[in-house]
Amino acid sequence: MSVICLGEILYDLIADQSDRAMEQVTSWTTYAGGAPANVACGLRKLGINSAFIGCVGKDQPGEQLIALLDALGVDTTGVQYHATLPTRQVYVTRDAGGDRHFAGFGGRKTTDFADTALNADLLPENLFKNADYLVMGTLGLAYSPARAAMMRALELAKIYAVKVLIDINWRPVFWPNLEVAPDQIRDFIVQADLLKCSEEEAAWLFGTDTPREISSQYPNLEAILVTRGAKGCKYHLGENSGTVEAFSGEVVDTTGAGDGFVAGFLARAALEGDQIGENADLARKAVIYACAVGAMVTRGAGAIASQPTREQVEEFLAALDS
Repeated sequence: MSVICLGEILYDLIADQSDRAMEQVTSWTTYAGGAPANVACGLRKLGINSAFIGCVGKDQPGEQLIALLDALGVDTTGVQYHATLPTRQVYVTRDAGGDRHFAGFGGRKTTDFADTALNADLLPENLFKNADYLVMGTLGLAYSPARAAMMRALELAKIYAVKVLIDINWRPVFWPNLEVAPDQIRDFIVQADLLKCSEEEAAWLFGTDTPREISSQYPNLEAILVTRGAKGCKYHLGENSGTVEAFSGEVVDTTGAGDGFVAGFLARAALEGDQIGENADLARKAVIYACAVGAMVTRGAGAIASQPTREQVEEFLAALDS
C-alpha cells in the first residue's frame, strides 16, 4: 500500500517546563512536526510506503526537515521550496498532564510561512497513480494557495480512485479568519471517504460526537474515528460501531498522538482492506491497533521521535495479552 500525506511540515518548539504560560517558559526543545508529515513518518516506521507533499522555505530548517523524511524513507518528490517565505515554527506549551497548547509563531503572522503557498500546479500527478490513500488535515484551507492545492489533490484522488482520509486537526491559531472555517471544513469533508477527529472537534462541527450520527450527516464517509484522548476512541466503520478504551501509562507529551493513531489505522487498512468495514472483529482490532500506536507516541517527547515501529507495536499488544 502507498499513502500520500499532503500539508504542513514544521518545527514544534516544545516547552521544557510544563504547566507554564509561554512568557514563563525558560527553554524550548525543537522537534520535527506537522500533522501530515507526522503521519507519513509514522507509516514508514510501521512498514508502509508513504509520500509527503508540502512546501518549505529555502532555509536550514526546511532542509533539515526534508532530510529527516528522506532518512526515514518517505518519498519527498512532491516537496516544494519557497524562495522567500520561511519554514514554519510553532511554539507549544504543555499542561501538567502533558496536553499541548499551541502558543503562536514567535512574533510572525500565521500567513508568513512557506506551507501557506503550496502550489496546485506543481503537484506530482504520478504519485497519485500508485497511491491507495491521500491524507490531509484542514489547516491549509486557511490560506488561498494551499486551499487550491488541496482541491487539486482531491481532483487527482478522484481520477485515480485514491481514498481520502481527512483529519480535522482544528488549530484556531492558524486561521486568519475564524468565521469562514466551519463551512470550509464541512464542504471539504463532503469529498472525503474517511474522517478522523477529536470529540471536541466533532461536537463543534457536527453537534454530536457519536460516529453513527455523524455518518447520517455525511453518508459519503465509510469510516469515522472520533478520538477521546485518555478515554480512547469511538468509531463507525462500514456498519460496525463501537468504543475502544485508551491504554493506561505515563504520558510525557501528547504531541502527534492523533497522527500516530491515523498511521496505525492505515497500517491495519493495508492488511485488511475493505474487510475492516465488513467484519466487526477486524474493525475493532484496527481501532485497538491505532490506539496502541497513539498511546506509544505519548510515552516520549516529540511527534516523530517517539513513533513506534511495527515490531514495537506488536510487542506492546502481545505484552497486554500475556
